[in-house]
Amino acid sequence: MNEPEPIRVLLADDQELLRGSLRLLVDSTPGLVAVGEAGTGTRAVELARAERPDVVLMDVRMPGMDGIEATRRICAEPSGARVLILTTFDLDEYVYAGLRAGASGFLLKNTPPADLLAAIRVIAAGEGLLAPSVTRRLIAQFTQSTQFARTGADRPRSRPLLDGLTVREREVLTLVARGLSNLEIAVSLHVSTATVKTHIGHLLAKLGARDRAQLVIAAYEGGLVSTTQGRP
Repeated sequence: MNEPEPIRVLLADDQELLRGSLRLLVDSTPGLVAVGEAGTGTRAVELARAERPDVVLMDVRMPGMDGIEATRRICAEPSGARVLILTTFDLDEYVYAGLRAGASGFLLKNTPPADLLAAIRVIAAGEGLLAPSVTRRLIAQFTQSTQFARTGADRPRSRPLLDGLTVREREVLTLVARGLSNLEIAVSLHVSTATVKTHIGHLLAKLGARDRAQLVIAAYEGGLVSTTQGRP
């Protein structure tokens, strides 16, 4: 049996020492390979186009084009590269802006190496990396924004895009947005995890979403969740 192709990782950070450390970590891990290093957002976009990585580890604060804009441009490309934002700054504005730009996940630079490597695999597999705490903060950011600050009758109950979802798909989408895993959703709805995966596949297709992170955003925008809703 042929060995699976390694996950190709692009490293974008303005600190050369950190890039070198990340490259050593990635290249010493079976199944992963670093395909390039970028010290600016502009260079990250160029290398993403040239090297077609599976995952881009993206810093936020870089000279010239920052990581958020670089993420937006990379995610707009047809290559399918997914972005994992890795930053020192645990600020709501970065979480919100990064995910809105198309990032599939958000981690701090003090994340243990084993967790970072696991996150790369999760992102490469098409999953979004959103801890429940980040989910709740993202909900709060949406409700505080000008566009979504409306309440009561003035606030739309759903976007037209959600109108094509079945009742069960809305239930699954709501639970995804509340931070539940596939197993937790299956237990909550008394179905198998395979059924949950099927529903999530339908949601991704119907909503034109890349991964769970964008499903969460669609649920917020559609009014399926609010700041008063937490994990069950």
